[in-house]
Amino acid sequence: MKLSRRHFIAAAGAAAALPGIASAQTFPSRPIRFVVPFPPGGSLDVSARAVADRMTVLLGQTVVVENRPGAGGNVGVDLVAKSAPDGHTIVMGALSTHAVNPHLYAKMPFEPLRDTVAITQVGDVPNILVVGPSVKADTVADLVRLIKANPKGFNYGSGGNGSGGHLAGALFADRIGVPIEHIPYQGGAPQLNALLSGETQFTFDNLANAFPQIEAGKLRPLAVTTPRRSAQVPNVPTMGEAGIAGFDISTWFGIFAPAGTPADIVQKLATASIAALKDPATVERLAKLAVVPVGNTPAEFTAFVRAEHAKYREIVRLSGARVD
Repeated sequence: MKLSRRHFIAAAGAAAALPGIASAQTFPSRPIRFVVPFPPGGSLDVSARAVADRMTVLLGQTVVVENRPGAGGNVGVDLVAKSAPDGHTIVMGALSTHAVNPHLYAKMPFEPLRDTVAITQVGDVPNILVVGPSVKADTVADLVRLIKANPKGFNYGSGGNGSGGHLAGALFADRIGVPIEHIPYQGGAPQLNALLSGETQFTFDNLANAFPQIEAGKLRPLAVTTPRRSAQVPNVPTMGEAGIAGFDISTWFGIFAPAGTPADIVQKLATASIAALKDPATVERLAKLAVVPVGNTPAEFTAFVRAEHAKYREIVRLSGARVD
């Protein structure tokens, strides 16, 4: 029997109405759960809330942020990776969850490149090399000379084993050819306190965390770890400008959905989140956190994550960090 155009339209409509078959035409049909796999209050969490507020307006459904921290972000991402791939559960993945942890943890509950699909990169936060008040260095070259003259007199702190600061310090030590002791702390605040007190001599911290102490004149910034200077500290050179080549480390994060989410729903989420990142109110909120908005396409973000995943395999190896 030959089917008419009317039959095809009716069949398509019936298929869209079947439970379990997702379509961008009906999406979202209920509130969206936006999982943040880290504790509340940090730049990633605040950024997620800024984007969620605007996406709520653009999508016509509430986007609810839910913090599910644990295991360096693995707990929250695993929850979303195992959720229904219908676009109603998304996660703010990050450098740690998608590029570092797969090489850091002996066992991962999910495979980021296989079990999640990229929506868009929300933001990028430069890391910055800062020295404490007791270190008489005004440039990276000064610091390198001091370290080479007295290697045992220098160590660096970080927010934890395998953290961005730890990996940046390990890469720095490799680039200058001098082993430097690493001291891990339980988070960004304790490691800054150690630097201020002279317990450590320098650190690579994200700019949002270090900026108040820089602004107060308590820490001296030597270089940012990204290829371009930061608008927040425009007079601070990049590591490349300071003579340390091939140094590109930043704290990035972005939105992911479970693998298998239909392409049209991925695109609808991407369109809404990219529009949210262009909204002046969102841009202003992110700027206060030293977050540079990105808002790339799913294909561009996928390529970026794959490149970061490959890059950090070697950096984690250099650091010697491991979580069993």
